Amino acid sequence: MPHRRLGPRRRRTAAGRGRPRAAVLSSLSAATTGAGAPAAHVCVAGAGTRCPAVHAPARPGHRVRRAYSESEGRAADRRTKAGAMRTGSNLPAVGEYNQTLVLDLIRRSPEGLSRVELSARTGLSAQTLSNVTRRLADEGLIAEAGKVISGPGKPRTLLKLEPRSRFAVGVHLDPVVDTIVVVDMAGEVIVHDEIPRTPHASAAELVGAVAAAVDAIVARAGIPRELVLGVGVAAPGPFDARGGRLLDPPLLPQWHNVNVREDLGAATGLPVIVEKDVTAAMVGEMWFDRSDALTDAMFLYYGAGVGLGVAIAGAPVRGRTGNAGGIAHVVVDPDGPVCECGSRGCLGVSIEPRVLLAEAGYDAAATGDTRPDLDRLVDDARHGQSRAVGVLERAGERIARALVVTNNLLDVDEVVLGGPVWERLAVVLGDTVAERVATDPVSTSTRAIAVRRSLVGLDVAAVGAACLMLDGAFAARPARMMIAL
Repeated sequence: MPHRRLGPRRRRTAAGRGRPRAAVLSSLSAATTGAGAPAAHVCVAGAGTRCPAVHAPARPGHRVRRAYSESEGRAADRRTKAGAMRTGSNLPAVGEYNQTLVLDLIRRSPEGLSRVELSARTGLSAQTLSNVTRRLADEGLIAEAGKVISGPGKPRTLLKLEPRSRFAVGVHLDPVVDTIVVVDMAGEVIVHDEIPRTPHASAAELVGAVAAAVDAIVARAGIPRELVLGVGVAAPGPFDARGGRLLDPPLLPQWHNVNVREDLGAATGLPVIVEKDVTAAMVGEMWFDRSDALTDAMFLYYGAGVGLGVAIAGAPVRGRTGNAGGIAHVVVDPDGPVCECGSRGCLGVSIEPRVLLAEAGYDAAATGDTRPDLDRLVDDARHGQSRAVGVLERAGERIARALVVTNNLLDVDEVVLGGPVWERLAVVLGDTVAERVATDPVSTSTRAIAVRRSLVGLDVAAVGAACLMLDGAFAARPARMMIAL
């Protein structure tokens, strides 16, 4: 059959259809690698047009940091003018992003959203939105939930999340107690448990104990295993983000150099993500924040150790190696206790549970579990025992100074406080920290900083670890629309 001659416009259209769609990365694959963005991307703008990635005449094939379609460039301009609004694209190549964007909006609206509301919020055409919602319904992720009358015309059908359509397991490896949870798509904890400690166990035995706990908790939850997206593991750093291996976390000597992602994945047959506990906590908090307002924020995680999770523009900040968030050696009290680094008054040692208990005059627990004594410290402070009150006031001042100094660098809108030790001390420390952050003379912030307690609660690291799987599969972030070489 002879070829038909195409006019210039038809040729450009055909060329646009011909770009390889396989180059678009899947969001879950990108999340499980733990690696950063690709080093460079290829311009896909057609000859004779302008490349919106560099705002210059296109040179097909030139290397740029990111490649955008022209509609994405216009959408970025609209976002700049409209503030935080996130818009979709009608290009088939970014259909996956459109699907996660629509699902994310429905997930954050417990009362449900109509297609008209979704179209207004995303900028997607009615046809594209119909296709997207049909795919989500076919996969069991959303369902119709009644109709609502709003003005003249046909009643609108509400679409709601099916929270029990997918699940994830979260594990927190902690120096005091290892916890494990199963969460649904809404982030609700279905089952919670603690993993028994095995003193002097080998690496294989440690991994085997966690794998057995995963199998047991999934069976206890009574959910089909094929609906489990995978296992998220949160642990203190440092760790190898690319390989999913714990390096030498000082508080977990038994886990040194254990390849958690590979070994646990092999033992469970499930995908595994390994993340620093402070970053997992930040992800968990953002997943629970249905207002989508937690965009530029810090999460102070206070457990056996202390660290800082950071989010900028609604995305967690992991750093070059995935180990961002170390603030234990920020000096907060020049007259404080001596740190192993040689300095005095580093945040980590100044608020370490054992140090607080020693300052209060309590004998250290023989078991190494400080939880009962911390509860006693809080109880003494609430009853006006002066020494306990003084210890906790100093701890609050030290935490506040660390937050202020760090915020002078980051300039965020909100500070969230959480973690197992914080949850025990918050009833006494909460007001002190908020007041000191607001009045500290070294602060350079020109606006008030919101300081609040975590929405997730005691198990924020384990829940955050599970939310890593949900976030990797279903969070809508434009940065994931990459064109690979």
